[in-house]
Amino acid sequence: MIIHSFFQRVRRMPWLIVLTALALSALGLVLLYGAAGGSMDPYVNKQLLRLIMATGIMLVIAVLPLKFIYDYAYAFFGLATLLVVAVSVAGVTGMGAKRWINLGVFLLQPSELMKVGLVLALARFYHRSTPIFMHTLKGLSIALSLIFLPALLVLLQPDLGTALILVTLGAIMLFTAGISWKLFTGAGFIALISLPVAWFFVLHDYQKQRVLTFLQPENDPMGAGYHIIQSKIAIGSAGFWGKGFLQGSQGQLLFLPEKHTDFIFSLLTEDFGIAGAIALIFGYLLLLGASLRVAFRVHNTFSSLVVVGIVAMIFLHAFINIAMVMGLLPVVGVPLPFISYGGSSLLTVFIGLGFVLNAHTNREVLLRGAGLAGRTF
Repeated sequence: MIIHSFFQRVRRMPWLIVLTALALSALGLVLLYGAAGGSMDPYVNKQLLRLIMATGIMLVIAVLPLKFIYDYAYAFFGLATLLVVAVSVAGVTGMGAKRWINLGVFLLQPSELMKVGLVLALARFYHRSTPIFMHTLKGLSIALSLIFLPALLVLLQPDLGTALILVTLGAIMLFTAGISWKLFTGAGFIALISLPVAWFFVLHDYQKQRVLTFLQPENDPMGAGYHIIQSKIAIGSAGFWGKGFLQGSQGQLLFLPEKHTDFIFSLLTEDFGIAGAIALIFGYLLLLGASLRVAFRVHNTFSSLVVVGIVAMIFLHAFINIAMVMGLLPVVGVPLPFISYGGSSLLTVFIGLGFVLNAHTNREVLLRGAGLAGRTF
């Protein structure tokens, strides 16, 4: 009976989402092979093992009972918070920041898992909230605490990029749940007038340098502006079809830095041109569109909000990374989903997709809740 139920759930999965995610990941492996100069080491072999593990975890999450995920949503958030706190005690320092925990197999970045934890916690909170309660001071205070507590912990690592993503992700979840746009207008105004305070008292010197470099990278072409200048050269010289796989001058002659992580989109564009970039963006749109379709079809608020949160998480990462390497945003160290080298990022997006698949396989399941329990988006 259990085996029959398992295969029933597997058959009900939206395989377009699964296959698109695997296709994007396969493209990532190809690019990592190119980043290593045509070698499986040191990137492809490790990333392939991580992909197999992440895919297995995604499929396990996809077939779990929805009630189990709902019941342990706060527990996942709590575990992610404890791991973020643990980084300050037993974390591994790299590139001037302490953000990782050594698990032996790979370095785990708990702030990545925190994004999924935040989505689950806010989805559960708003599933049980009435429209009246969610606009009360108590309701808003609880939701904002769920957002700003982990964001503050991540900011202290320091990791401004991830902290801003957590806040933006939380804001999208609040807006989707039905919080009035007037509150977002007020919050935006407060954030705007707080920028001078953040510049002088919150941002570290290297973070200020990133902003200045974003505005004028040519002022320090061999220093702070080197990364973005080389990235622009790689993208701008590619043409429509690119220079060919393993033929890019910036990537293969080692001018392009961090080409296996933050600047892997630049490597893609140099090798495969605008056509390759369009194909990647189309893959993202296909994945996100199919996922949003799930959000509209499920019969409970919890699943709808979870799917919207995961879609927002993947979109924010893709948008920020692509805009960053093109010089449209400051460099903040955000990986490209499914593509960039790294275990934490890959694991996080596949865990997130596991919850999207679960929402689809359990789309007709109802959960007990308050005023929003039957609403879908």
